[in-house]
Amino acid sequence: TVGPYPSRKTERNITRVASVLAQNENDFVKVFIAVSQLIGIVRKVVELKMIDRILFLALIAFCGLTLPSVRAEDYQAANYQGDDYIKYWTEYAILPKRCIVHNDVDVIVYSVFEQGYKQCADDPMGTYITPVGTFLNAYLNEVAQKNEDAGNDDYEAPYASFYTDCTLVEKNGNQYYVKVGCTDGTSQSISVNIYKDNQCETRDTSYESDDSNIDASELQLPFKQCQQCVNWVDRNDDNVDDQYYENREMNAPLCSGVWAYKETCDRKCQKMGLEHNRDGWNTSDKILLSILGVFGTGMLIAIVLMRRNMSTKDALLEEAAITAAGLQQGHVIAIFVLVIVVITVFALLNLKNITWTLLLIMNTVLFGYLMKLTIDSGVSTGETVIGPDGTVIHRGDSDDDSSVESGALSKPHANNGTYDADLAAKELPAIT
Repeated sequence: TVGPYPSRKTERNITRVASVLAQNENDFVKVFIAVSQLIGIVRKVVELKMIDRILFLALIAFCGLTLPSVRAEDYQAANYQGDDYIKYWTEYAILPKRCIVHNDVDVIVYSVFEQGYKQCADDPMGTYITPVGTFLNAYLNEVAQKNEDAGNDDYEAPYASFYTDCTLVEKNGNQYYVKVGCTDGTSQSISVNIYKDNQCETRDTSYESDDSNIDASELQLPFKQCQQCVNWVDRNDDNVDDQYYENREMNAPLCSGVWAYKETCDRKCQKMGLEHNRDGWNTSDKILLSILGVFGTGMLIAIVLMRRNMSTKDALLEEAAITAAGLQQGHVIAIFVLVIVVITVFALLNLKNITWTLLLIMNTVLFGYLMKLTIDSGVSTGETVIGPDGTVIHRGDSDDDSSVESGALSKPHANNGTYDADLAAKELPAIT
């Protein structure tokens, strides 16, 4: 029976229609089912009294006003598990760092930055890991989007992209499973690896390596290259709808694709796969090392030549100073040779910081000793004189001053050997 209010069955039907529409307004199948149910309800509306019809129409009007604002992305955000959901990726950037094996799973280590305009030069909001296959799929989706933006309709994904998931391959009558992963011996490359099981968990190292011969050169990731999450292209506003720019900000293929499957990379994880520069020093380092080496060698040669011309007195004074320090001349030479050997060993081990420090200290000591020999040699040859206050006085200046003074003092008096008439005329004071 129908009373002054809608029956419970009618309420259930209306609630069912509203919930179906709210879950996904763009899903054709669900909308079709909802419309079918709505037709059945309309048939019963005819039997309703006026108050029932008014309430029903009010409910439909309310759904019509609110549903446009209930979008699929908002529904996903409301049901997203976690408090790190990112809706708009416009300001973010991602930096793929390396490929490592973490807990027997090949993963990509990457950092995400909140201020993408700084080109990943600031502190990241976090460092994470994602399986190689998942990361590659997200990256290939972004590459496809870029080709679409460029109008390249002929783009096809690399052949090796078919192996982002565990795949059975038959060759020469043998069956084995392959899946993309890290290349053996380096953390900056991707290869297609061989496995023994259909879950790609047990690696096949029958040939001392699990890398297959499948070409993955077109499947390489941009390691150590900052990638903007959202890439903009020039578009004519008349050719795009109102939702184009918002969808672009929300649907970042690479960043959003890996963010949903991320795991935090702790300190131990971040230390894995770190590669030292095995090729030695780079070009700029080698140039600077050559300059400092030539400079130090030149100073050493100059010191040897100046010591040969050192006076016997200066040599004895220097030897006395060394003896007072509890050393001998042979000890000083041995220490100098040892420092050179230590610097060479550190340089061969690519320990750059300590190599630079020792090399600069050695050059500074050589330069200071060379300046000391230069000043001492000038004093010994009579060109300079060290004053009591430590200032250097040129011998030529002191000679001129002394000659003037000596000339003034040696000037003979006009009345040498005679008495002055005035003095003679003066009366000596009486002594009482």
